[in-house]
Amino acid sequence: MNEEQRVRLSVDDHGVAEVAMVRPAKMNALDDGMFRALIDAIAQLRTDARVRAVVLHGEGPAFCAGLDKSSLQGIATAGGAAGIGDLVPRTHGLANFWQQVAWGWRELPVPVVAAVHGVAFGGGLQIALGADVRIVHPEAKLSVMEIQWGLVPDMAGCVLLTELTRGDVARELTFTGRVVGGTEAVALGLATRTSQDPLADARAMARQIASRNPDAIRAGKRLMNTASPVDAARVLVAEAFEQQRLIGSANQREAVHAALEKREARFR
Repeated sequence: MNEEQRVRLSVDDHGVAEVAMVRPAKMNALDDGMFRALIDAIAQLRTDARVRAVVLHGEGPAFCAGLDKSSLQGIATAGGAAGIGDLVPRTHGLANFWQQVAWGWRELPVPVVAAVHGVAFGGGLQIALGADVRIVHPEAKLSVMEIQWGLVPDMAGCVLLTELTRGDVARELTFTGRVVGGTEAVALGLATRTSQDPLADARAMARQIASRNPDAIRAGKRLMNTASPVDAARVLVAEAFEQQRLIGSANQREAVHAALEKREARFR
């Protein structure tokens, strides 16, 4: 692993792939390199016929702390929106570039088990929500944190939250950005179950899945995806439209400045 590497991907003899975010000093925060590395890993997994299940986790003290602060500072400038680019075009099937790091796990043909510890904030939570199963530490902290930065969940979070939680719960978390612990996350539907050792249990579950008929496992995932009541194509595009209008706007920039300066925001 060199210092530029953001993700480590391996596949064992049982067909269990492990995807580790390896930026521990930054709590696996999402910078451009992390986005690209995750998308590359998803693309590799899609074409690897050996893979029967995937374990997704973060190394170090956290699963993923969300968008890197340097990126947030960038979009707080007047030219921030230009730096992000046009969010509306679909670059990866139903998803745009930014959505693919979460939605891509859903579209893999095999199950993905996320092991969540430390924090899963903002984009980090959306990545975890893209997995089929989430095993979380009871003391993990999860948040739909985009509102702190004057934004909305736009990495497939609106699709995934709507599938997993009651409508009022999804709204509360989106509107407030409050932090919930691992045990409450299970009660709300954000997580599948808690574990004192999420990674060990995720590996054990993936190994169990890999031991089953791979044709039936893939068929099961296709059916579960088909059974979703959410019109994903429509909502993913709507996310992009709404976020693009917010990024770089006066109130959005003020939200970022206030959060970074630890003061009350003065919205217009």
